[in-house]
Amino acid sequence: MFEASQNWELFGYDMRKLGRHWVASWRDLLWAHDSPVRQRMDEAIRLTSAEGDFYYQGGRPVAPVSTDCNAVVLPEELVLVKRLVFPVAVEADIDAVMALEVSSNSPFSASDTGSGWQIFHRDDGSFQVILAIVSLSAVMAYLGREYDSHTAGAQEVWYLENDVPIVLQGFGEHDRARRYRLRLIRAVGLASIAAVILLLIAVTSVTAKRAESVHLKTLARVVSSEAADESEMRSAISMGNDISVAANQIIEQYPRPYSELARLTTLLDDEAFLERFKMNGSDIDIRGRALDAAAVMKKLTAQSEYAEVNATRAISRIGNTGQEQFHLKIRLAGEGSQ
Repeated sequence: MFEASQNWELFGYDMRKLGRHWVASWRDLLWAHDSPVRQRMDEAIRLTSAEGDFYYQGGRPVAPVSTDCNAVVLPEELVLVKRLVFPVAVEADIDAVMALEVSSNSPFSASDTGSGWQIFHRDDGSFQVILAIVSLSAVMAYLGREYDSHTAGAQEVWYLENDVPIVLQGFGEHDRARRYRLRLIRAVGLASIAAVILLLIAVTSVTAKRAESVHLKTLARVVSSEAADESEMRSAISMGNDISVAANQIIEQYPRPYSELARLTTLLDDEAFLERFKMNGSDIDIRGRALDAAAVMKKLTAQSEYAEVNATRAISRIGNTGQEQFHLKIRLAGEGSQ
């Protein structure tokens, strides 16, 4: 049966310490001496030592630059140095562990003890730490004697162990840390504003695209509706043309009595009149009276619109009226005549 504590472990990590691991990761990213963020955003520092002045920025030596940050490098005889090796699991509680190491290894009283530490090497299962312990009174005496400085916060105090910088706490390091923290906050604020602006741009773009899509869909529906109306109109026009063609064909196939009657009315003078008019297709059957029926027949025969003009009965006189009765059959010229 597994122990109760193992219920919180996942791949060898104690899940109860997940929050502390997360905090430790962010601390290393932002505050470790070799942090890429700190190398870009922290101030350069002029280090003063017995060998002369040199400069550091982000935990690395740099070329001389103009800076308002100053630090004094302590000589070896003022510093108690200890190298420590810890398993990786300890890193989440490194501050508490190093405080315990300082209290257990310092030969000075608690009020006179100053310290600093730095992680300088890591591997898969462990990491190494350099711990520096000093006497605050001895350091202040050194600063007053060598640099005429009698205020602890007037400058930072460092110790270099094989070029690994160790910042001793309790001197002027807080001012630089405060300014670095403000730059981090300002950078985070600018990044947040940029993210909000990008989000607003994205939302605006999506909203505009959505509105454009809705407009295009509406336009497509309108165009589709208009196209349907136009199609129906074309269909109606085509149907009307078909009806017109069919009507013309019917007109051509069937008699047009009114137009032919009007033609005969125009051709016959006042001395002739019709008693009967009958039309069947292209055949017209008329009967009438005239002073000279033969002249009427001759006149009609001369018309190009009439293919044939035949008398179906002989011309006869009507009593003493002086008029003659005629009975004619006319065949129209054109498509109707065969």
